[in-house]
Amino acid sequence: MLDPLTDEYVQADDDDRALLFTAAYNNFSGPVFGYLRARGVDDPEAVTQDVFLALYPKLATLHGGLQGARTLLFSIAHARMVDHYRKRERTPDSTPYEAELDGRRAPSAEDQAFDRGAGLGVTELLEDLAPDHREVLALRVVADLSVEETAAIMGKSEGAVKQLQRRALSALRKRAQLRNGTS
Repeated sequence: MLDPLTDEYVQADDDDRALLFTAAYNNFSGPVFGYLRARGVDDPEAVTQDVFLALYPKLATLHGGLQGARTLLFSIAHARMVDHYRKRERTPDSTPYEAELDGRRAPSAEDQAFDRGAGLGVTELLEDLAPDHREVLALRVVADLSVEETAAIMGKSEGAVKQLQRRALSALRKRAQLRNGTS
């Protein structure tokens, strides 16, 4: 059964893309969703939205009105479903980590990186820095934000952020050398 809007579309000018899109969505969003769900797509709602987003720019060159839109919609839906399965084939299966089954005897990389238990840890070095220096290093190095983004978050100019970062790294280097006994 067609939506009452379909009658309006049929009576309207064939060049009205918005009305054609609305009629196509009202009449075919359910069937497209059902098709994708039946074909086993993981997130059929998201893919249905993607199908309609792909339809809209093509409406300018579409011929055949609502039935042409229907054909194009299911062509797009089929292509998205095929893409879904191709992606699934290329994605390796993930396995949860079970610590009790891990037979390694070496310390973890995280423990080595942060030098836990050795008295000289990265977190200890950072604690000795000024708050602005800690913040700029956390935003620039850990969060991998740009200078512009860091400046906006800290409420400082880009030049001030660059200077803070340079000073923080210099202070961090000096503290690490002092604690390690190197020059």
